[in-house]
Amino acid sequence: MHRITVVGGGFAGLTAAVTAAEAGAKVTVYEAHHTLGGRARTSEGPYRTNDGPHALYRGGPHWSWLAQRDLIGPLAPLPVREAARLRLRYRGVLRRTPPLAMLRLLRRGVGPAPVDADFLTWARGVAGEEGARAAAHYCAVALFHHDPGSLSAAFVQERLRRAAKLPPEARYPRGGWQGVVDRLAARAWNLGVRVETLSRVDTLPTDTPVVVATALDAARRLLNDPALTWPSGRTALVDLAVRTRRGDAFAVSDLDAPGWIERFAAQDRTLAPAGEQLIQGQVPIAPHESKADGVARAEDLLDL
Repeated sequence: MHRITVVGGGFAGLTAAVTAAEAGAKVTVYEAHHTLGGRARTSEGPYRTNDGPHALYRGGPHWSWLAQRDLIGPLAPLPVREAARLRLRYRGVLRRTPPLAMLRLLRRGVGPAPVDADFLTWARGVAGEEGARAAAHYCAVALFHHDPGSLSAAFVQERLRRAAKLPPEARYPRGGWQGVVDRLAARAWNLGVRVETLSRVDTLPTDTPVVVATALDAARRLLNDPALTWPSGRTALVDLAVRTRRGDAFAVSDLDAPGWIERFAAQDRTLAPAGEQLIQGQVPIAPHESKADGVARAEDLLDL
């Protein structure tokens, strides 16, 4: 494969382009927008919001790949006092500590969960119904799924342990994800990757192998393959700017339903003007639900 075409200049497309170019291929990337990054883009202006989530988990596959190439860049540290300001919604009220039943799932003596059973069924035997559901909902921060309890027990258990780890695994690229995107793009250009922005691809080339790195709907149309579907996570994101108030929570995890809120200007004050904070609410939504449904639940949690 001496020449490779990549359709989509987001995080996945740039990763594919860099990997192929490192192996010696001549790569061309086509991006429909005028900027690269996809959902890893960061808005310009005084409020530096991301089109998608904003945390990078240390030890995950993205982290390892970026670290090998020195592309992570400067990170914004989370002050210890902020990390301690985690609040949990449980039975309709905010509290500082999780239910004791949920903590049973984090004990060292709990063995590995099975791959071929759903998390809720397995966790019930360890922590009971309420503890199992609370743990499943807590994992939404790392899964973006409307029903984490229905997923593989082994998969969710691994995410639960990482999400509850102290110190936290989450790391925050300073200034938002845009710096990571810019370093990825620079790495691609230095390897000779040809990048064509404002270039929407409607027909795939037939003379080179092609990597389709677009949203699923776009890929289905481009490949003319109606069968290209699979269950996946969908989430509604709400970004909100508020005036700084002493004592505000750093994060709120919804244990009554999947949902997460984080004051992500707490670790990086450059993301908002002085005296203000940026908060992101993330609420997974089911296939039959609309974005408006997710936004309404996020606003309900934000109000609390």
